[in-house]
Amino acid sequence: MIRSIATCAALGLAVAGQAPAAFAAPFKLEGEPKVAMILFGPKNDGGWSQAMDEARQRTEKALGISIPVAENIQETATSIRPAAELFIKRGYNIIIGTAYAFSDTFKELSEKYPKVAFVNGSGTTTGPNLESFYGRTYETHYLCGMAAGAASKSGRIGFVAANPFGIVNWTINAYELGARQMNPAAVTTAVYTGAWKDPVKERAAAAALIGQGMDVIGQHVDTPTPQIVAQEKGILATGHHRDMREFAPAATQCSSVWYWDRYFVPTIRKIQAGTWEPRPYGAFLSIKEGGPDIVCCGPAVPKEAADRIMSERQALIDGKQIFAGPLKDRDGIERVVDGAIFGDAELWKMDWFVQGVVTQR
Repeated sequence: MIRSIATCAALGLAVAGQAPAAFAAPFKLEGEPKVAMILFGPKNDGGWSQAMDEARQRTEKALGISIPVAENIQETATSIRPAAELFIKRGYNIIIGTAYAFSDTFKELSEKYPKVAFVNGSGTTTGPNLESFYGRTYETHYLCGMAAGAASKSGRIGFVAANPFGIVNWTINAYELGARQMNPAAVTTAVYTGAWKDPVKERAAAAALIGQGMDVIGQHVDTPTPQIVAQEKGILATGHHRDMREFAPAATQCSSVWYWDRYFVPTIRKIQAGTWEPRPYGAFLSIKEGGPDIVCCGPAVPKEAADRIMSERQALIDGKQIFAGPLKDRDGIERVVDGAIFGDAELWKMDWFVQGVVTQR
Protein backbone atom coordinates (compact mmCIF):
# COMPACT_ATOMS: atom_id res chain seq x y z
CA MET A 1 0.00 0.00 0.00
CA ILE A 2 2.55 2.49 0.18
CA ARG A 3 -0.08 4.94 -0.45
CA SER A 4 1.13 6.16 2.74
CA ILE A 5 4.40 6.41 1.72
CA ALA A 6 3.17 8.06 -1.02
CA THR A 7 2.74 11.32 0.18
CA CYS A 8 5.53 13.22 1.12
CA ALA A 9 5.52 11.95 4.37
CA ALA A 10 7.82 11.61 7.08
CA LEU A 11 7.76 13.00 7.24
CA GLY A 12 5.58 15.55 5.97
CA LEU A 13 6.92 17.82 8.59
CA ALA A 14 10.29 17.82 6.90
CA VAL A 15 8.67 18.67 3.60
CA ALA A 16 6.84 21.56 5.11
CA GLY A 17 10.10 22.87 6.46
CA GLN A 18 8.87 22.87 10.03
CA ALA A 19 11.29 21.98 12.77
CA PRO A 20 9.48 20.61 15.82
CA ALA A 21 11.48 20.44 18.98
CA ALA A 22 12.25 17.14 20.66
CA PHE A 23 9.55 16.05 23.07
CA ALA A 24 10.02 16.90 26.73
CA ALA A 25 10.76 13.45 28.11
CA PRO A 26 10.72 9.77 27.18
CA PHE A 27 7.28 8.18 27.04
CA LYS A 28 6.37 6.16 30.13
CA LEU A 29 4.17 3.13 29.60
CA GLU A 30 1.89 2.02 32.42
CA GLY A 31 2.03 -1.73 32.92
CA GLU A 32 3.42 -4.42 30.67
CA PRO A 33 3.27 -3.85 26.91
CA LYS A 34 0.16 -5.13 25.16
CA VAL A 35 0.53 -4.63 21.42
CA ALA A 36 -2.14 -4.63 18.70
CA MET A 37 -1.96 -3.94 14.96
CA ILE A 38 -4.44 -2.29 12.59
CA LEU A 39 -3.98 -3.25 8.94
CA PHE A 40 -5.25 -1.19 6.03
CA GLY A 41 -5.63 -4.24 3.82
CA PRO A 42 -5.97 -8.01 4.14
CA LYS A 43 -3.22 -10.05 5.74
CA ASN A 44 -2.74 -11.99 2.51
CA ASP A 45 -2.63 -9.15 -0.04
CA GLY A 46 0.80 -10.28 -1.26
CA GLY A 47 2.26 -6.84 -0.65
CA TRP A 48 2.30 -4.04 1.92
CA SER A 49 -0.22 -5.39 4.42
CA GLN A 50 1.11 -8.92 4.23
CA ALA A 51 4.65 -7.66 4.84
CA MET A 52 3.36 -5.86 7.94
CA ASP A 53 1.57 -8.96 9.16
CA GLU A 54 4.62 -11.15 8.63
CA ALA A 55 6.65 -8.66 10.67
CA ARG A 56 3.96 -8.85 13.36
CA GLN A 57 4.38 -12.62 13.53
CA ARG A 58 8.18 -12.37 13.74
CA THR A 59 7.82 -9.75 16.48
CA GLU A 60 5.56 -12.08 18.45
CA LYS A 61 8.22 -14.78 18.34
CA ALA A 62 11.08 -12.42 19.18
CA LEU A 63 9.33 -10.94 22.21
CA GLY A 64 7.26 -13.91 23.29
CA ILE A 65 4.01 -11.98 23.11
CA SER A 66 0.72 -12.18 21.21
CA ILE A 67 -0.19 -9.30 18.88
CA PRO A 68 -3.80 -9.38 17.67
CA VAL A 69 -4.59 -7.75 14.36
CA ALA A 70 -7.60 -6.02 12.80
CA GLU A 71 -7.46 -6.16 9.02
CA ASN A 72 -9.25 -4.42 6.14
CA ILE A 73 -9.68 -1.21 8.16
CA GLN A 74 -10.59 1.53 5.71
CA GLU A 75 -8.62 4.76 5.69
CA THR A 76 -11.38 6.79 7.30
CA ALA A 77 -11.70 8.05 10.85
CA THR A 78 -15.04 6.27 11.21
CA SER A 79 -13.27 2.96 10.58
CA ILE A 80 -9.91 3.58 12.26
CA ARG A 81 -11.18 5.06 15.53
CA PRO A 82 -13.51 2.18 16.55
CA ALA A 83 -10.85 -0.42 15.71
CA ALA A 84 -8.22 1.36 17.81
CA GLU A 85 -10.54 2.17 20.71
CA LEU A 86 -11.76 -1.41 20.93
CA PHE A 87 -8.17 -2.54 21.45
CA ILE A 88 -7.56 0.24 23.97
CA LYS A 89 -10.69 -0.68 25.95
CA ARG A 90 -9.35 -4.24 26.11
CA GLY A 91 -6.14 -2.99 27.69
CA TYR A 92 -3.84 -2.72 24.69
CA ASN A 93 -1.38 0.11 25.23
CA ILE A 94 0.75 -0.02 22.05
CA ILE A 95 -1.13 0.39 18.77
CA ILE A 96 0.59 -0.16 15.42
CA GLY A 97 -0.97 1.53 12.39
CA THR A 98 -0.08 0.77 8.78
CA ALA A 99 -1.33 3.52 6.49
CA TYR A 100 -0.65 7.09 5.47
CA ALA A 101 -4.32 7.99 5.77
CA PHE A 102 -4.33 6.78 9.37
CA SER A 103 -2.13 9.79 10.19
CA ASP A 104 -4.66 12.38 11.33
CA THR A 105 -6.80 9.90 13.25
CA PHE A 106 -3.76 8.46 14.99
CA LYS A 107 -2.74 11.98 15.96
CA GLU A 108 -6.19 12.58 17.47
CA LEU A 109 -6.14 9.23 19.26
CA SER A 110 -2.65 9.86 20.64
CA GLU A 111 -3.88 13.11 22.16
CA LYS A 112 -7.04 11.49 23.55
CA TYR A 113 -5.07 8.56 25.01
CA PRO A 114 -1.74 10.01 26.19
CA LYS A 115 -0.90 6.83 28.13
CA VAL A 116 -1.05 4.69 24.97
CA ALA A 117 1.88 4.48 22.53
CA PHE A 118 1.11 4.75 18.82
CA VAL A 119 3.34 4.02 15.83
CA ASN A 120 2.16 4.29 12.22
CA GLY A 121 3.74 2.94 9.06
CA SER A 122 4.16 5.54 6.35
CA GLY A 123 2.33 8.10 8.40
CA THR A 124 3.04 11.82 8.64
CA THR A 125 2.16 12.75 12.22
CA THR A 126 4.18 12.60 15.43
CA GLY A 127 3.74 13.47 19.08
CA PRO A 128 4.99 12.65 22.59
CA ASN A 129 3.40 9.20 22.27
CA LEU A 130 3.21 8.88 18.47
CA GLU A 131 5.89 8.06 15.91
CA SER A 132 5.44 7.57 12.18
CA PHE A 133 7.92 5.36 10.35
CA TYR A 134 9.01 4.50 6.83
CA GLY A 135 12.11 3.23 5.02
CA ARG A 136 14.69 4.55 2.58
CA THR A 137 13.47 2.41 -0.31
CA TYR A 138 15.71 4.22 -2.74
CA GLU A 139 18.56 2.18 -1.26
CA THR A 140 16.92 -1.16 -1.95
CA HIS A 141 15.66 -0.19 -5.40
CA TYR A 142 19.11 1.05 -6.33
CA LEU A 143 20.36 -2.47 -5.62
CA CYS A 144 17.47 -4.09 -7.50
CA GLY A 145 18.16 -1.68 -10.35
CA MET A 146 21.68 -3.07 -10.45
CA ALA A 147 20.18 -6.55 -10.76
CA ALA A 148 17.90 -5.34 -13.55
CA GLY A 149 20.82 -3.76 -15.39
CA ALA A 150 22.87 -6.93 -15.07
CA ALA A 151 20.01 -9.20 -16.19
CA SER A 152 18.79 -7.08 -19.11
CA LYS A 153 20.12 -8.05 -22.52
CA SER A 154 18.78 -4.96 -24.28
CA GLY A 155 19.35 -2.31 -21.62
CA ARG A 156 15.66 -1.39 -22.00
CA ILE A 157 14.00 -1.62 -18.60
CA GLY A 158 10.39 -0.92 -17.68
CA PHE A 159 8.96 0.24 -14.37
CA VAL A 160 5.33 0.08 -13.22
CA ALA A 161 4.77 2.91 -10.73
CA ALA A 162 1.77 4.03 -8.71
CA ASN A 163 1.66 7.82 -8.37
CA PRO A 164 4.15 10.57 -9.29
CA PHE A 165 5.01 11.36 -5.67
CA GLY A 166 8.46 11.92 -4.24
CA ILE A 167 8.77 8.48 -2.70
CA VAL A 168 7.92 6.83 -6.01
CA ASN A 169 10.11 9.16 -8.04
CA TRP A 170 13.10 8.50 -5.79
CA THR A 171 12.53 4.79 -6.34
CA ILE A 172 12.57 5.19 -10.13
CA ASN A 173 15.64 7.43 -10.03
CA ALA A 174 17.57 5.10 -7.76
CA TYR A 175 16.56 2.13 -9.90
CA GLU A 176 18.01 3.78 -13.00
CA LEU A 177 21.17 4.83 -11.19
CA GLY A 178 21.62 1.21 -10.11
CA ALA A 179 20.97 -0.11 -13.61
CA ARG A 180 23.61 2.25 -14.99
CA GLN A 181 26.14 0.87 -12.58
CA MET A 182 25.92 -2.33 -14.62
CA ASN A 183 25.09 -0.87 -18.05
CA PRO A 184 25.88 2.83 -18.57
CA ALA A 185 23.48 2.88 -21.54
CA ALA A 186 20.52 1.45 -19.62
CA VAL A 187 17.20 3.31 -19.93
CA THR A 188 14.30 2.96 -17.50
CA THR A 189 10.83 3.75 -18.84
CA ALA A 190 8.26 4.31 -16.10
CA VAL A 191 4.49 4.18 -16.42
CA TYR A 192 2.23 5.48 -13.63
CA THR A 193 -1.03 3.66 -12.98
CA GLY A 194 -2.49 6.41 -10.77
CA ALA A 195 -3.31 3.89 -8.03
CA TRP A 196 -1.43 2.06 -5.33
CA LYS A 197 -3.39 -1.12 -5.82
CA ASP A 198 -5.07 -1.75 -9.16
CA PRO A 199 -4.14 -5.11 -10.72
CA VAL A 200 -6.00 -4.29 -13.93
CA LYS A 201 -4.02 -1.10 -14.55
CA GLU A 202 -0.81 -2.78 -13.41
CA ARG A 203 -1.34 -5.60 -15.90
CA ALA A 204 -2.01 -3.13 -18.70
CA ALA A 205 1.06 -1.06 -17.87
CA ALA A 206 3.36 -4.08 -17.65
CA ALA A 207 2.03 -5.52 -20.90
CA ALA A 208 2.48 -2.17 -22.66
CA LEU A 209 6.09 -1.90 -21.51
CA ILE A 210 6.85 -5.44 -22.59
CA GLY A 211 5.19 -4.73 -25.94
CA GLN A 212 7.64 -1.86 -26.38
CA GLY A 213 10.59 -4.24 -26.01
CA MET A 214 11.42 -4.00 -22.29
CA ASP A 215 13.05 -7.20 -21.07
CA VAL A 216 13.06 -6.44 -17.32
CA ILE A 217 10.20 -4.89 -15.33
CA GLY A 218 10.54 -3.16 -11.95
CA GLN A 219 7.67 -1.95 -9.78
CA HIS A 220 6.46 0.31 -7.00
CA VAL A 221 2.84 -0.80 -6.66
CA ASP A 222 1.08 -2.96 -4.11
CA THR A 223 0.33 -6.19 -5.92
CA PRO A 224 2.57 -8.80 -7.58
CA THR A 225 0.79 -8.31 -10.93
CA PRO A 226 3.80 -6.86 -12.82
CA GLN A 227 5.87 -9.87 -11.73
CA ILE A 228 3.16 -12.26 -12.86
CA VAL A 229 2.85 -10.56 -16.26
CA ALA A 230 6.63 -10.63 -16.70
CA GLN A 231 6.68 -14.37 -16.08
CA GLU A 232 3.74 -14.94 -18.41
CA LYS A 233 5.58 -13.06 -21.15
CA GLY A 234 8.87 -14.83 -20.52
CA ILE A 235 10.87 -11.81 -19.36
CA LEU A 236 12.49 -10.84 -16.04
CA ALA A 237 11.41 -8.61 -13.17
CA THR A 238 12.22 -7.17 -9.75
CA GLY A 239 9.72 -6.86 -6.92
CA HIS A 240 8.54 -4.53 -4.18
CA HIS A 241 7.26 -5.09 -0.59
CA ARG A 242 8.00 -8.81 -0.37
CA ASP A 243 10.01 -11.59 -2.02
CA MET A 244 8.07 -11.85 -5.26
CA ARG A 245 9.49 -15.25 -6.12
CA GLU A 246 6.37 -16.53 -4.35
CA PHE A 247 4.31 -15.36 -7.32
CA ALA A 248 6.80 -15.35 -10.20
CA PRO A 249 9.80 -17.55 -9.36
CA ALA A 250 11.14 -17.68 -12.92
CA ALA A 251 10.93 -13.92 -13.49
CA THR A 252 11.93 -12.38 -10.17
CA GLN A 253 15.65 -11.56 -9.87
CA CYS A 254 15.58 -9.20 -6.87
CA SER A 255 12.99 -7.82 -4.49
CA SER A 256 12.92 -4.79 -2.22
CA VAL A 257 11.40 -6.20 0.95
CA TRP A 258 10.22 -4.98 4.35
CA TYR A 259 11.49 -6.35 7.65
CA TRP A 260 9.46 -4.15 9.97
CA ASP A 261 10.16 -6.37 12.96
CA ARG A 262 13.64 -4.82 12.92
CA TYR A 263 11.84 -1.62 13.90
CA PHE A 264 9.04 -3.10 16.02
CA VAL A 265 11.17 -5.22 18.34
CA PRO A 266 13.61 -2.54 19.56
CA THR A 267 10.85 0.09 19.65
CA ILE A 268 8.60 -2.06 21.84
CA ARG A 269 11.55 -2.82 24.09
CA LYS A 270 12.27 0.90 24.45
CA ILE A 271 8.64 1.60 25.25
CA GLN A 272 8.68 -1.11 27.89
CA ALA A 273 11.92 0.21 29.39
CA GLY A 274 10.66 3.80 29.50
CA THR A 275 13.38 5.05 27.15
CA TRP A 276 11.28 5.59 24.00
CA GLU A 277 11.44 9.12 22.62
CA PRO A 278 9.41 9.49 19.40
CA ARG A 279 11.49 11.27 16.80
CA PRO A 280 10.06 14.68 15.86
CA TYR A 281 10.30 13.88 12.15
CA GLY A 282 9.42 10.21 12.57
CA ALA A 283 11.65 7.21 11.92
CA PHE A 284 13.10 7.16 8.39
CA LEU A 285 14.99 3.88 8.28
CA SER A 286 17.88 2.82 6.08
CA ILE A 287 18.96 -0.75 5.40
CA LYS A 288 21.41 -0.39 8.28
CA GLU A 289 18.74 0.86 10.67
CA GLY A 290 16.17 -1.81 9.78
CA GLY A 291 13.05 -1.80 7.66
CA PRO A 292 13.93 -2.20 3.97
CA ASP A 293 16.36 -4.73 2.53
CA ILE A 294 16.72 -6.92 -0.53
CA VAL A 295 16.35 -10.54 -1.50
CA CYS A 296 18.82 -11.12 -4.31
CA CYS A 297 19.78 -12.49 -6.72
CA GLY A 298 18.06 -14.68 -9.33
CA PRO A 299 19.86 -16.94 -11.82
CA ALA A 300 19.74 -14.36 -14.61
CA VAL A 301 22.09 -12.13 -12.59
CA PRO A 302 25.69 -13.32 -13.15
CA LYS A 303 27.64 -14.20 -10.01
CA GLU A 304 30.10 -11.38 -10.54
CA ALA A 305 27.20 -8.92 -10.72
CA ALA A 306 25.52 -10.46 -7.67
CA ASP A 307 28.74 -10.11 -5.70
CA ARG A 308 28.98 -6.48 -6.76
CA ILE A 309 25.38 -5.85 -5.66
CA MET A 310 26.07 -7.25 -2.23
CA SER A 311 29.24 -5.18 -2.04
CA GLU A 312 27.18 -2.06 -2.79
CA ARG A 313 24.67 -3.11 -0.13
CA GLN A 314 27.51 -3.14 2.39
CA ALA A 315 28.70 0.22 1.11
CA LEU A 316 25.25 1.66 1.81
CA ILE A 317 25.36 0.22 5.32
CA ASP A 318 28.78 1.83 5.72
CA GLY A 319 27.40 5.23 4.73
CA LYS A 320 27.41 5.50 0.94
CA GLN A 321 24.85 8.01 -0.38
CA ILE A 322 23.00 7.32 -3.62
CA PHE A 323 21.90 10.87 -4.36
CA ALA A 324 25.34 12.44 -3.95
CA GLY A 325 26.80 15.13 -6.17
CA PRO A 326 27.61 15.85 -8.79
CA LEU A 327 24.21 14.78 -10.07
CA LYS A 328 22.24 16.23 -12.98
CA ASP A 329 18.65 15.58 -14.01
CA ARG A 330 17.63 14.40 -17.46
CA ASP A 331 17.40 18.01 -18.66
CA GLY A 332 21.01 18.64 -17.73
CA ILE A 333 20.19 20.76 -14.68
CA GLU A 334 22.55 20.20 -11.78
CA ARG A 335 20.47 18.99 -8.84
CA VAL A 336 23.26 18.07 -6.43
CA VAL A 337 26.59 19.85 -6.56
CA ASP A 338 29.88 18.02 -6.23
CA GLY A 339 30.54 17.03 -2.64
CA ALA A 340 26.93 17.57 -1.51
CA ILE A 341 24.20 15.08 -0.57
CA PHE A 342 20.52 15.43 -1.40
CA GLY A 343 18.75 16.17 1.88
CA ASP A 344 15.73 14.38 3.35
CA ALA A 345 13.34 17.30 2.85
CA GLU A 346 14.32 17.44 -0.83
CA LEU A 347 13.93 13.67 -1.17
CA TRP A 348 10.29 13.79 -0.10
CA LYS A 349 9.61 16.50 -2.70
CA MET A 350 11.57 14.86 -5.56
CA ASP A 351 9.78 15.84 -8.77
CA TRP A 352 12.61 15.38 -11.27
CA PHE A 353 14.34 12.44 -12.91
CA VAL A 354 17.92 11.45 -13.50
CA GLN A 355 19.38 10.95 -16.93
CA GLY A 356 18.17 7.71 -18.47
CA VAL A 357 14.62 7.85 -17.08
CA VAL A 358 11.70 8.15 -19.48
CA THR A 359 8.21 8.96 -18.19
CA GLN A 360 4.89 9.92 -19.76
CA ARG A 361 4.98 13.28 -17.98
